Amino acid sequence: MLQDFLKMRGVSAGTLQKLLSSAFEMKRRILSGDKFSDELKGKMVATLFYENSTRTRTSFEDACKYLGATVASLDVAASSVQKGESLIDTAKTIEAMGTDAIVIRHSVSGAPRLVADNVDIPVINAGDGLHAHPTQALLDLFTLVERFGKVDGLTVAIIGDIKHSRVARSNMESLTTMGAKVKVFAPPTMLPLGIEKMKCTVCETIEDAFVGSDAVMGLRIQLERQQVGLFPSYGEYTSFFGITDARMKLANKGAVVLHPGPVNRGVELAYDVLDKEYCLKDVQVTNGVATRMALLKELLGGGQ
Repeated sequence: MLQDFLKMRGVSAGTLQKLLSSAFEMKRRILSGDKFSDELKGKMVATLFYENSTRTRTSFEDACKYLGATVASLDVAASSVQKGESLIDTAKTIEAMGTDAIVIRHSVSGAPRLVADNVDIPVINAGDGLHAHPTQALLDLFTLVERFGKVDGLTVAIIGDIKHSRVARSNMESLTTMGAKVKVFAPPTMLPLGIEKMKCTVCETIEDAFVGSDAVMGLRIQLERQQVGLFPSYGEYTSFFGITDARMKLANKGAVVLHPGPVNRGVELAYDVLDKEYCLKDVQVTNGVATRMALLKELLGGGQ
């Protein structure tokens, strides 16, 4: 049984498969409308977000409510953090209030691990710095299994800001653990040092990334980083590195587009892709609730 969920590295294929199987049941409940249960009645989950979030935070809160748990959402801007309280002291205070699990997002890589090392309740990493975003990778796995029936044997291309993407790192780990092949393509300024040692193949051209791929994952271009000139302009980025309908025709028949959101419309995803049936960005949002329900059930004792 899982104790925490901090990163994808080290999580076995068997554990991932168990979570995915549970997520299918959770998705069925969501779509049927019969989504509320008492499985986690009496449990309290705290969401501790030091960075902005819409999809991840809301989906965790919905997942808790659908399972019957109570949610305490800490407003960091109005908390004792603004008085200088340390991360460890904040976490210990939350634990001392009888909280059963902490969901944390933080700009510093390793912050969730620091919290987990200092409390005796489960900690879930909702994104930390450039390090990991394991629940996003879990919902991406689920989306692929739902569409293709498996992950083993698929080829997934990840295109965009690999260097600054915790989503890319977690997906490389989870996809390869489940038997997929991962290809990446990005502007040279957006490829991390040591990329050749990661679990992926670096493509020489954008066409190479699409050809033979079953899924193409776009990554959000972090516009705030454009101030340091990582690429000439948004228009040129789309022309040379964007996911377009014409390029999707190079991929395998039935290929899909994934994106963790939020999308910069017309930048990493061209306008002619956004409303296509193969673009699963909104399906991913629903699947985020289902997979996080499965994870919470597993961590809080109901997953056996």
